[in-house]
Amino acid sequence: MVYLAFCKVILASILMISPIIQAADLLNLYPSENLIILDVSNGKNAKSNYEKQHLDDAVFVDLNTDLADIKDDFALGGRHPLPDLIAFSKTLSNLGISKSSHVILYDESNGSNAAARFWWMLKSVGHEKVQLLNGGIKEAEKVNFPINDKVEIPKKVEPYIITGWKLKTASISEVEKVSESDDHIVIDVRDAARYNGETEPIDLVAGHIPGAINIPFTENLDDEGLFLSQEKLKAKYEKALGAIKPENVIVHCGSGVTACHTLLALDYAGFEIPKLYVGSWSEWSRNGKKMITKDV
Repeated sequence: MVYLAFCKVILASILMISPIIQAADLLNLYPSENLIILDVSNGKNAKSNYEKQHLDDAVFVDLNTDLADIKDDFALGGRHPLPDLIAFSKTLSNLGISKSSHVILYDESNGSNAAARFWWMLKSVGHEKVQLLNGGIKEAEKVNFPINDKVEIPKKVEPYIITGWKLKTASISEVEKVSESDDHIVIDVRDAARYNGETEPIDLVAGHIPGAINIPFTENLDDEGLFLSQEKLKAKYEKALGAIKPENVIVHCGSGVTACHTLLALDYAGFEIPKLYVGSWSEWSRNGKKMITKDV
């Protein structure tokens, strides 16, 4: 029995793949029957930019309609609440994703925006073969990965059965309860100016959750916009987290999107993936919760 358990652990470690893939490695995989490439860029010009150029075979994914269930009132779940499981299951099937698909994600922001969010969502429903392209389309161009402007049509697949979200999330009430606790850490990954309340370009109020520490997601990247090495990320977050248990770490941003970039970086560095506060600052700041602002 002990030997069998040991073999299962070894097999699991072999089957696990890195959350990040390098452009040269993607080129070596391409083309492949099970390879699904998705452009998850976000912003006003994301779709038009995709129509001008994208990686060969890449299908466009819309953050607002495919990866969120946006409500009229952002106080209820923030700007990008998770979709329900039935809707997300349909999205995966419509994109041609099956259980055996090897999914590659990229966006216009070195994976720091909706590509990281989609990675987290796929991991959370138990999809193992999903990776974010390090450096995005710019790195792919450097290795001469094929690029075109064709409209890509996803292949038809069987319905993608989902049983639930497997990764942990934190509610606004949980964040309020533990944010100033010594045995918990709440990480705010927005840039320092937003955290400090100096500016707020999106939400109604500037500032941060009391007790939250600021580790901007941009610090996961080097000067070239590529992820730091696993060793550097591990050292960075070991220092930041100290003896705090992974289940007592909560990560948030403005609306639960770029926070996933840090969750991916932590996974890449070998940490257990902490909790995601999906509602993030967009929910917190609209609920009359205690907050630290520039004027305080």
